[in-house]
Amino acid sequence: MRKQLSLIRYKITSLCLSALVGAAALFPMARAEAKVDPWAAAVQALGVYAAYKSSLSSVLQLGNDPVAQVSSRRQDLQANGKDSNDYDWTVVNGVMEQLVNRGDYVLKVNSLPFAWGINDSNDFNAACYPTNYISINRALVRGLQCDEDELAAVLAHEMIHGLRQHSANNYAKAVAQYYGMAFINADTGSMDWNKLNALAGYHIAQNVTMPTEDEADEGGFYLMASAGFNPGGGAAAMYRMGYYLTYETQNVMEYQDLDPRRKEEYSDHPDTGLRELKLAKLMTDYGAGHVTVVSRRDVCIDGEKLFSVDWTKDEYDNTAENAYYAAGALAKAFHDYDTIEGWQFRSDGKGGITCLEDSRVNEALHEFLQRTGTGARLQEMVAKSYRLEKATGARAILQAAEAKRRDEMAQERAKSLAASLKAVKKMRENADTYSDLGLGREALFQMARVFAAENQDNEAENYAIRGRAKAVAGDYEGALLDSDKAVSMDDKNLYNFLNRADVHRMRGDRAAALSDCESARALDQKNPVTFLIMAQIYEEMGEEEKALASYKELYRLQPKAFRRIPEEYLKVISEKDYKALQKEKEEKKKAKEESEGS
Repeated sequence: MRKQLSLIRYKITSLCLSALVGAAALFPMARAEAKVDPWAAAVQALGVYAAYKSSLSSVLQLGNDPVAQVSSRRQDLQANGKDSNDYDWTVVNGVMEQLVNRGDYVLKVNSLPFAWGINDSNDFNAACYPTNYISINRALVRGLQCDEDELAAVLAHEMIHGLRQHSANNYAKAVAQYYGMAFINADTGSMDWNKLNALAGYHIAQNVTMPTEDEADEGGFYLMASAGFNPGGGAAAMYRMGYYLTYETQNVMEYQDLDPRRKEEYSDHPDTGLRELKLAKLMTDYGAGHVTVVSRRDVCIDGEKLFSVDWTKDEYDNTAENAYYAAGALAKAFHDYDTIEGWQFRSDGKGGITCLEDSRVNEALHEFLQRTGTGARLQEMVAKSYRLEKATGARAILQAAEAKRRDEMAQERAKSLAASLKAVKKMRENADTYSDLGLGREALFQMARVFAAENQDNEAENYAIRGRAKAVAGDYEGALLDSDKAVSMDDKNLYNFLNRADVHRMRGDRAAALSDCESARALDQKNPVTFLIMAQIYEEMGEEEKALASYKELYRLQPKAFRRIPEEYLKVISEKDYKALQKEKEEKKKAKEESEGS
């Protein structure tokens, strides 16, 4: 329960803004016309830098509001429908949980933990909102055939957009570019406004959005690999995406022409084929440069072919994906093990040789080793590769690259841990808001960040808010331990008692909850939150007279909180506000009916 808790609920932020922000997404914008440099023009225009900073600040503030995040998800699923296929949700939830819990990444101080949802859109797409809500279209999940490693590549890409706050920064830069060009054109009248808009859109795509897409592809690769997914998943996803857009999509706006000369020249995303090649190169580098895929079929080690793969699905040719997955397993092993001993070469029990653990990551490799009978050849090639590393320095190059990434991540973590007192308080406030919204897991995630922070101002309150979060998450025993500690550390803070009262209430111990409310009231007779909680508890107990008395005291202390009072009590307490509430409800109902009818 926030220290400055208002009894008026947070106003749900309208996410019409998301259309302006342009949530960082998987697919391109429309075609534009010619070339100028709007960014150079923008910085010359009066007031543009102020517009940029103001836009950036506004979107970053929105992105650090849990209510806006929940609203993002709700509005996405309301506007586009919710995917009704339980299997889609099971797969996506599993992939996101693995990325979030096992991936190597650092949230910025003013960012929220990730949330996600699958809508019912037929467009092959995904997007990350400024609130770190990842919107996933059903067509993407089905288009990738619920393949975990390919989904991990796409969703890790979206996570990088969120981690780097691309949506906020891109939107602010776009505002500056449009302002700059508009100001200059208003002064000179040198260009038709429609052409001006198209040119600005083109250069925003090329100079603002495109670089962040490259960054998200590369960052997403390392994030998904660090979480334990197959490093070939990125290249496989790009191949599958290209296949879908060329042969399967029913949306003419998504179609990708076979003729490379007819491919979109003004996209804000790199060409799908080029992305495939880049991600395949990242996979090779991840495996110390040993493993490559040639002609989307041949899996090679140090330039020598190990085996060729073929189809394993009837409905379409998935040869390329099999090649990337077999190669990805090999690259992961070269990355993870400094010597051949880690590969665990052994008899497969069928007269051949196999290696590595039995897991989804190694599934394609195991299948084609058995099909081609090349286990023994692989063992020889791996042994040779490790011997060659001494001469080529491949292992040293890999280790240097890994050390650089670790150092960069360590610097980000240190910066996060050194967050200012103001930032830490905001994290704690966000945790309490998540508890208000019934999201215990997210609240605990935030409180873990708070407890890890170097700058602390109120340890007792930290325990109180974490205790309530634990109760929301269902850990009542842990919740009570934290709540008791908060009160013992500071029994002069009435909110420590009120948080513990809420914990007792969730545990079903209303008597203990009321006792804590009385302790809070003894500290401050004029705090409206105390009377709100007492009224709700009495109402739950069926003691209507005591509930009415507490609601009356709440209204006396904070009349504007009348919307928090149930209608049957409000009608007795204030006829005027009761009528105002009924009028509001009728207006909302009418607006909804008009909206649905239009």
